[in-house]
Amino acid sequence: MPRSPIGSGSVVSNASEPPTPARPVIGLSTYSEPARYGPWNQESVVLPRSYVDLVEHAGGIPVLLPPRPPARPELVARLDGIVLSGGADLDPARYGAAPHPATGGIRPDRDEFEFGLFELARGQGIPVLAICRGLQLVNAALGGTLLQHLPDTVAHTDHSPNPGSFGVTRVRTVPGSRVAGIIGPEVKAHCHHHQAIDILAPDLVASAHAADGTVEAVESRGDSFLIGVQWHPEADATDHRLMLALVAAATTYGQERGR
Repeated sequence: MPRSPIGSGSVVSNASEPPTPARPVIGLSTYSEPARYGPWNQESVVLPRSYVDLVEHAGGIPVLLPPRPPARPELVARLDGIVLSGGADLDPARYGAAPHPATGGIRPDRDEFEFGLFELARGQGIPVLAICRGLQLVNAALGGTLLQHLPDTVAHTDHSPNPGSFGVTRVRTVPGSRVAGIIGPEVKAHCHHHQAIDILAPDLVASAHAADGTVEAVESRGDSFLIGVQWHPEADATDHRLMLALVAAATTYGQERGR
């Protein structure tokens, strides 16, 4: 039987086209908090939906990571990228300080899990985007310290004006930094934090500041994708640039490992 000629209606695949990269799996650290839904009021693992939406919009697959220590290597091995999310204050003992009267909401189980998670991710070169508390955790894990109540230093509360809401802070990036390459010279950042970096960890460089000098973003000195921002990119539904950068790095990471 003669073969059908090309163009006769049969579908011919183009073997020269590269396969579409698999969507990377992005692990999101979560909170363990009392939560009310329907008739229930009980301890729950929660995270604002905006984090999940941001990962989805950027092309990643969001996976929630409950704060159950220890962080396990077999879990981290299944991830292509990690978001260390915002939340309550770190235990000041993690960076060798006594607690300030304004420091509160400490979650020892979450601290233990996320410090371990970051250590494993760092060891494997997994791309990390650290947000608010996440930035503070990265700085503490790498040997830095925190200002426990920022208004004591800057004499205003613009970084956290009201409970349950974000303040908008104009942030300028450091020219030539990775963060500047992603978001440009300036961003109107959605902030809600009363703590901030004091002594910067040796392995990090500051890549953005608020007008009052507060460090608003950091990045790794090395080639690995490690970015921390003191603001909340998930609070701006129109700006996906930081998450797009993480997803791109996570896609490359997964491809290099044959995923």
